[in-house]
Parts: sequence; structure tokens; C-alpha cells
Amino acid sequence: MNAPFYKFGLFNDEVSLIVAFAIGIGFGFFLERAGFGSARKLAAQFYFEDMAVVKVMFTAVVTAMLGLFYLNWIGFIDLSLVYKGNTYLLPQIAGGLILGIGFVVGGYCPGTSCVAVSTGRMDGIIYLLGVMAGIFFFGEVFPLLSGFFYSTNMGVITLPELSNLPYGMIVFFVVLMAIGTFAASGWAEKKFGNKKV
Repeated sequence: MNAPFYKFGLFNDEVSLIVAFAIGIGFGFFLERAGFGSARKLAAQFYFEDMAVVKVMFTAVVTAMLGLFYLNWIGFIDLSLVYKGNTYLLPQIAGGLILGIGFVVGGYCPGTSCVAVSTGRMDGIIYLLGVMAGIFFFGEVFPLLSGFFYSTNMGVITLPELSNLPYGMIVFFVVLMAIGTFAASGWAEKKFGNKKV
């Protein structure tokens, strides 16, 4: 096994931060090139007019999943050493709903708001200020919410463990789901995408 590099001591904390920074800049660059610095383009997915966000993000997820699966299969990476956080079911559902509502209302998620700020979009700047204010507010009220925040801890769970299916079968089903999603997205764009975004 050769990876994860950090777990095998091939670089230290400082280098890992530099690597994370470089990956973040690259990710932001490609998001901007895909047009994800525009709230109009991002919000269009909720009206099924432009499904580029779903297609790009699902492609990224499937590519990463297939890469990890085959790199593990050939013995290059040890998946048991890849970090996986605990599942806190109810808090994560609540957090997802809050993020989703903010996405629909503001047109950005936290990552795409940073992309918008990097290109000088005023709405992105205002949205990012709102994100920072929300983080500050959450930090202030955290003692009141900590009981809920740490509730329904299910530990580290994965789809193969949850479904009792082999990892390869889960990969196959996710690829099929992606193909179905791409087909449905294309149909939705043809039906609803006649408005200018």
C-alpha cells in the first residue's frame, strides 16, 4: 500500500495544509470555469432549467468513487485508512435542510459563494458575509445546542456496511443511479430549460 500518503508519513501536517490549499484553489478554479460562480446558474437547477450542477457534481462523486475502488483493488490505497467521520443522523439531516434552504434562497452554497467572491460578484460577497455571520452565531449558541449536535451518533457507517452488500455492488448501483440521473436531467432541461438563465 502507498496511500493515503499522510497516513503513511510521506508528508507532515504543514505539507498536508499546502496540499489541501492547492487542491482547494484547483477545485474553485474548475467550479468557476463551469459557471458555478453565478447564482442564476446554480439556482436554475431547482427549477430544472439547467442541471449542470447536478451533472458536474455527480460526475465528480462517481469519478472519485471509481478511482478509490480500483486503486484499493490494485493495492495502491488502503481504504481502511481513509478518514470517515461519524454519522450524527438528526443533526446532519437538520444541517442539510438549513444548507438547502440557504442554497435555494441565496443561490449559493458556501463553496460556490467563495468562487463568486473570487470573481468580484457583489451577491457572492454578501452571501459569504452571511455565512461568516452564521458561523459566528452558531459558535455563540453552541452550548445550548451541543446536546442535539452530538445526538443520534451512529458511529462510522458506510453504504456497504449499512446495506450488507459488497463494495463493488454499491459502486455498480451508484454508477447506474448516475446514468439514470443524467438521463433524467437531460429530459428536465429539454422540458423546462427554455427560459434564459
